[in-house]
Amino acid sequence: VQLVESGGGLVQVGGSLRLSCVASGITFENHAVGWFRQAPGRGREGVSCIRTSDRLSYYADSVKGRFTISVNNAKNATYLHMDNLRPEDTAEYFCEADPNPYGYRVYCETGYGMDYRGAGTLVTVSS
Repeated sequence: VQLVESGGGLVQVGGSLRLSCVASGITFENHAVGWFRQAPGRGREGVSCIRTSDRLSYYADSVKGRFTISVNNAKNATYLHMDNLRPEDTAEYFCEADPNPYGYRVYCETGYGMDYRGAGTLVTVSS
C-alpha cells in the first residue's frame, strides 16, 4: 500500500493551497481517509477526516471554515483545500487511510494514526 501526497509548498498568510493524495494497493471505497499534521515542537493533530462511503467528515476546530476535505473513490484520491492560511498552519501534512470507516472521527479527534500513511508534504505559511 502506498499513499503519495503532493501540493505542499510556501505560501503567504491568507493564501490557499490544495493538497492531493493518491493511493495504490487499496481502494478508498468504504474506508476512512484523512489528513494529519505535525509541526516542530508540537504534537500530531488530526486536521480533517472523512468516511468515503457517505462523505461524513470531521474538521479540527482550528481549521473549520477554512479547510475542505474531499475524496474521489474512482481515483483513490483525497484532497485538502486550504484557504486563508495562517502561520500556525505550517507543518508537515500526512495523508492516511484505514479500512475501518466508522473510526474516521475518532482517528482525527485523537490524532491516532490510521493503518496507512504517506510520507508527507510540507506546508509553510510565511507572514
